[in-house]
Amino acid sequence: MTPLADLSFIEPADRRQWRAWLEANHADSPGVWLAVGKKGNTVTTLTYQAAVEEAVCFGWIDSVVNRLDEARFKQLMTPRRPGSVWAQSNKERVARLAEQGLLAPAGLAAVAAAKADGSWTILDEVETLVAPADLAAVLAGKPGAEHGFAALPPSTRKQLLYWVASAKRPVTREKRIAEVVAAAAENRPVRPGPAAP
Repeated sequence: MTPLADLSFIEPADRRQWRAWLEANHADSPGVWLAVGKKGNTVTTLTYQAAVEEAVCFGWIDSVVNRLDEARFKQLMTPRRPGSVWAQSNKERVARLAEQGLLAPAGLAAVAAAKADGSWTILDEVETLVAPADLAAVLAGKPGAEHGFAALPPSTRKQLLYWVASAKRPVTREKRIAEVVAAAAENRPVRPGPAAP
């Protein structure tokens, strides 16, 4: 895996140039730092929305973002890894882009792989704030936990549900569930990993 600092930095002037770069490089590049314009900038017409839409067309995803200058930020764009989860926002992009005939074969393959391995739907319950059966059962079995969990703000519940759903190993999932339930029962915060997409 290439260290993030070693990835190339590219500055396409517009969406068309970004798509052309992806067409030429999506299969071989480990990822790039992409210059994306802030609202009202005069340097580039490439917006975040356009950049992500084109990335999705080729089976790529956005992640880390850093300030570049007053007019732009740099967004990390990389090929999706097998098993990476699909947020509702990206599934909606796929539907819209497919309807317009813009998905490249690599994008179609990424969607097909996600549907085959379950990563396409793994966040569906997270998006609707539904606790998975294993978490719900443990919450129900611990006095005060169900009420404590339900009392959390929706954004916090979503983050915790994502944290549980994104566990790669069953033992990790069990530990995260235990931590969420204990914290909910004691009405104390949990510090999960990355925020939900």
